[in-house]
Amino acid sequence: MIVLEGVSLTLGSFQLRRISLRVERGEYFIVLGPTGAGKTLLLETIAGFHTPREGRILIDGVDMTYAPPEERGIGFVYQDYLLFPHLTVEENISFGLRARGLAEEEIRERVAQVMKSLGIPHLRGRYPSTLSGGEQQRVALARALAISPKVLLLDEPLSALDPQTRETLRRELRRVHESLGTTTIHVTHDRVEALTLGDRVAVLMGGEVVQVGAPEEVFERPGGVEVAEFLGVENILSGVVRANRGGIAVVETEGFQVTAISPIESGEVTLFIRPENIILSRSRLESSARNCVEGRVTEVTPLGPTVLVHLDNGLKASITRRSLEEMGLRPGRRVYAYFKATSVHVVPK
Repeated sequence: MIVLEGVSLTLGSFQLRRISLRVERGEYFIVLGPTGAGKTLLLETIAGFHTPREGRILIDGVDMTYAPPEERGIGFVYQDYLLFPHLTVEENISFGLRARGLAEEEIRERVAQVMKSLGIPHLRGRYPSTLSGGEQQRVALARALAISPKVLLLDEPLSALDPQTRETLRRELRRVHESLGTTTIHVTHDRVEALTLGDRVAVLMGGEVVQVGAPEEVFERPGGVEVAEFLGVENILSGVVRANRGGIAVVETEGFQVTAISPIESGEVTLFIRPENIILSRSRLESSARNCVEGRVTEVTPLGPTVLVHLDNGLKASITRRSLEEMGLRPGRRVYAYFKATSVHVVPK
């Protein structure tokens, strides 16, 4: 278990501002944020490479704020892996164990076990320069896990990989975590990694933790405009609550009304609606969705297997290419946008 209590630190242009977090034992915890948010600095501070100017770091209830890195029981994997080029895969993995003075027999057993768990025994005699990016990542992960760390810190571990290898390694990270149960803190700017790997997610922006929660909660209910924009919430609307009956709010926006589930009874608000929660139709539907807004297509933005459809009423909907083709959507076509009241997140301005 890791607890950060009001940790602050300045290093060059990077700052951490009163970071308070609690990572439970065995949890896979994601720190999500844009470039320059201070994610790597946070990991390095937990690892003991930097000493905070204020605050405390506790590992399993012990104050480790001023303890050297080697006393913290930390395994660290950087995004560029930092493998020793002159050592074989087996020698790289065993390096930390030899530094700890373990017996050769125990070293061989641990290295064999961790290589097997990551599917890399066939690489044992190879050198880093002969490995692919995915293979190097597995070796770096094996080296970190070989020392049986209390905590595993992963710094953008998949960012340098191609999409197919990245997907494979995501599954591998989840499998290894479920198998070993090592407390893991994984920092990334990738939303897919946060959604597929994290038990919980902390959003770090400008050196501050601005939101913490389960991935679905954070993505569906962002705490503010900056977080929503970073998390890909394309529909951010300003409005005024005109009525609220039993927690069902009617919000007047520029051009149309929105029904939302919210306790807010009056005043100016901001609405967040994820584009994938909007259904488009060329005709009116019998639907349980409380909201139906008519509009015309102004633009279609390709996004790989999906497209983002822009409407003249300000809404944006994410649909599949097949749906786009079946409906024959193109600029100028009239459509109806449906979305549920539960898909609208309302925050006061």
